[in-house]
Amino acid sequence: MIFFWLIVFVVSLAALVKGADWFLSSAEKVGLAVGLSPFIVGVTIVGAGTSLPELFSSLAAVLSGASEIVAANAIGSNIANILLIVGISALVGRRLMVSKDLIDLDLPLLAISTVLLLGVVWDKQVTWPEAVLLLITYGIYLLYTILHKEDAEEGKKTKKEKILVRPKFFAKDFVLLSVGILGLVFGAKYLIDSVIGLSEIFSIGTGVIAITAVAVGTSLPELLVSVKAVRKGKSEIALGNIFGSNIFNGLVVVGIPGLFKTLVLDEPTFMIGVPALALTTLLFVISGISRRIHIWEGAFFLMVYVLFLAKLFSLF
Repeated sequence: MIFFWLIVFVVSLAALVKGADWFLSSAEKVGLAVGLSPFIVGVTIVGAGTSLPELFSSLAAVLSGASEIVAANAIGSNIANILLIVGISALVGRRLMVSKDLIDLDLPLLAISTVLLLGVVWDKQVTWPEAVLLLITYGIYLLYTILHKEDAEEGKKTKKEKILVRPKFFAKDFVLLSVGILGLVFGAKYLIDSVIGLSEIFSIGTGVIAITAVAVGTSLPELLVSVKAVRKGKSEIALGNIFGSNIFNGLVVVGIPGLFKTLVLDEPTFMIGVPALALTTLLFVISGISRRIHIWEGAFFLMVYVLFLAKLFSLF
């Protein structure tokens, strides 16, 4: 049974991540084709797209009666995004530069959303009024981001504005969109089933598996996007992706499932995950204020992540 559930875990995780990729690419194309502006598509579809695996796996966890997976998944993903993905990106790029826009807009919003999430989970649960508060906050963030980018884009316009040609979409785009949704739904369902099965076999809490293996697995889209951006010399895209993903995870990935059922935090998530999230976000904010993340900082982030995993599994 161990190998069976391990295979189910790997296959369902692959379906979840690939489904998100297909959904994201086709939804972006359809959005542009129906007349949405590129920056609106970027803020809404692309901005949330890399966090779809976390959202769907969290919804599947609530429906399966394993609500402790939701907060563990979101907290673990945010920790992995900062320590693992930013760490690897800094090693690949040798130095990441933070743009002024990220300092002025995304950095304070990341700090605020993280503090709000930590305040909500302080009593080891997330009730539906708290879930509503998280979602309202994300709505305000989304509106503010859109208005901010609109103003920035208006300032860059010249008298000779280019006419944007809408891309055409074909039947295959809708097929990919549908297949992507199916991959997200079924991948999420069987991923959670495998997590529950493995936790019973190894006598490990589902929250521990969620905050480690599931969190890292569902963060693969962010890793691919960030590393690809760094290799092209676009570190601000790599870091902006992390900002947007962490805000979405903290407010929406926890908020939407919290509407259906009170979410609980297991002991490892509360005692280790919550302080680790506070520390890693603080480190990220400090690095962001300096506007540079050097290779040695990336190595330090990775070392902290290894210590985090070791503490979770009581290796010291």
